[in-house]
Amino acid sequence: MNNWVTLLGMVGTVLAGAFAARATRAASKATADATRAAAVAQAEPNQRAADLASFQAIRDDMQDELDETKTELRSLRSLVRSFAGYVTDLTTQMRGHGIEPPAPPDRLTEYNRTGV
Repeated sequence: MNNWVTLLGMVGTVLAGAFAARATRAASKATADATRAAAVAQAEPNQRAADLASFQAIRDDMQDELDETKTELRSLRSLVRSFAGYVTDLTTQMRGHGIEPPAPPDRLTEYNRTGV
């Protein structure tokens, strides 16, 4: 009977070891998953801050380009108005000297008619 008790004790020890190893692996995986989740949660605010900084830099660059475009547009409008006034003065002088100026281009006639 001692042999059977010894054998059952050895089998019990092996089974207990197997269950312990299995439980240790499961606990290790759960710990790794929890650590990974904690790292992701901790990195989230930093990532959001980095994203916000990137978006602000892009917005500032686009605002600078928009401001440059507006300045250029104002300058071009001013140039066109000045040129139109100059052409009007020259046309008036030509007519004053009895010279009929050439007809304006179709695009100019359309602009004068529609404003577009």
